[in-house]
Amino acid sequence: MNYNDQIKNRVKRIEGQLRGIIKMMEENKDCKEVITQLSASRAAIDRTIGVIVSSNLVECVQEAKIRDGKSMEELVKDAVNLLVKSQ
Repeated sequence: MNYNDQIKNRVKRIEGQLRGIIKMMEENKDCKEVITQLSASRAAIDRTIGVIVSSNLVECVQEAKIRDGKSMEELVKDAVNLLVKSQ
């Protein structure tokens, strides 16, 4: 699978958010602030999962069909399960 620079940049921003949260914890910041930032990070991860799945769904299905020899019905079911897990 090929991940474009936009998706990689999203993950790098999330990495920066997480580093910031660790710094906040080391500085004993208020728990409300930490939770707010953790929630924002989680939302960013969820959005990134959605972008990856939606933008690469066709490619994922085609690769899986070749690699695993699954039926189209099985592949669609797998894709739906992947989306559900990301929620």
